[in-house]
Amino acid sequence: MAIFGVAAEVMKPTALLLNLFVSLVSFMQFYRGGYFKMKLFLPLALASIPFAFLGGLIIVDAAFYKKILGLLLLIPIARFLFFSKLKFDENKKHQLGLAVLIGAAIGFLSGLIGIGGGIILSPVLLLLRWTNMKESAAISAIFIFVNSAAGLAGQFTRGIHFTTDMYVYVIVAFAGGLLGAYFGALKFRQNALKYILSGFINGCF
Repeated sequence: MAIFGVAAEVMKPTALLLNLFVSLVSFMQFYRGGYFKMKLFLPLALASIPFAFLGGLIIVDAAFYKKILGLLLLIPIARFLFFSKLKFDENKKHQLGLAVLIGAAIGFLSGLIGIGGGIILSPVLLLLRWTNMKESAAISAIFIFVNSAAGLAGQFTRGIHFTTDMYVYVIVAFAGGLLGAYFGALKFRQNALKYILSGFINGCF
């Protein structure tokens, strides 16, 4: 949407709304595959939800918005370019305090920018070795859902802008999310997901 010149006040709620549909479908597929870790998700989500709401209250200048978005998308790129040899199956026990801090920070950015937070959370979980690729995808999917809902709630208090194209966006995103979640959760191997995600993000730049 940024590439095609969609205004920030439209792009932000549109992205959050699309996140609701796609992330829920994705989570259901990864949950079916047995990859969801509730004990890790809870501290992340409980800290992120109120901060995502606060972030949704803030109106961001369009130019500043795009700069923040670009910087945030560098996080997963750095993960795959410089830490590509991490072993995903060597999980460590998560630290509760750190999980709460991460959830709050990403939640605020999620509401502020309208990205849901999964694109930031997933590489963070992998770098900390708290999850493997598919566990990270499962947690990130439902994390995106709750943060997007909280961010939208914050925006509703300030007024929200949708367009008539939203129905098309939702249908296409839902179909793509359903297909992608099916193959990601039940068909593709860990390394395949790594190369697909890193290739897509690099392609955006």
